[in-house]
Amino acid sequence: MKRIITHIAVLALATLAAASTLEEEKAFVESYKKALEAKDTKTLESFLHTKGAQAETIEFFKMMQGSNAGQKISSIELVKPDAEQLKKLNKPMEMPDGKMYKMPFEPKWQLVITVKEEGGSSTSKVPVGEKDGKLVIPVPVPAE
Repeated sequence: MKRIITHIAVLALATLAAASTLEEEKAFVESYKKALEAKDTKTLESFLHTKGAQAETIEFFKMMQGSNAGQKISSIELVKPDAEQLKKLNKPMEMPDGKMYKMPFEPKWQLVITVKEEGGSSTSKVPVGEKDGKLVIPVPVPAE
């Protein structure tokens, strides 16, 4: 009987932990959407994890973030990429400067943003990970 109660308690704690994670994910998405639609660049930049990133890369990510700022978001969601997409996200990549970069830590989600534009819509995907208990957008660092 004591063993059954222990299992139930563990399951309850796991459920509570998952629920708080879902709440954190929802809060992240809502905060990002609000900042994006309001063109709140200071808040948008606070979502970036820049430790170890070069200044030019940080500025590039800020510019990319700002490209949708102030536009009407038709949908925004945090999705779990499949195994192949995760592999691609975590593989070193060549950036516009011709150098190789990698993620500073493993992204676990993608923030998928669809913006209404004249004559249609555009969708962008941004990697999201968890660092120090906070959901953030990792800015790539030089691959060594």
